[in-house]
Amino acid sequence: MASAEVQKIVKDLINSNKVVVFSKSYCPYCKATKQLLTSLKIQFALLELDQVSNGSSIQDYIEELTGQRTVPNTFINGKSIGGNDKLQALNSSGQLTKLLQD
Repeated sequence: MASAEVQKIVKDLINSNKVVVFSKSYCPYCKATKQLLTSLKIQFALLELDQVSNGSSIQDYIEELTGQRTVPNTFINGKSIGGNDKLQALNSSGQLTKLLQD
């Protein structure tokens, strides 16, 4: 069970940003996600789990919330949409723009 502090960090990020990416700075899939969002001029909050002292606890809690341990884990409008493959597919199908308009 995640600490209250970790839960607050994650929930505050998700609730106060339309798009949040939980990432690791060295991950190529994370880089692809960040590049796509940046190229589309989509503002997003970013938490590099390998660059914060409680990153593994945060990753554990995100897994509790979503069932997904891998990064990136992207949230749009408070809902996890999954990893880079899902984000790329949403973009290719035109659904990403629709999700962002909600």
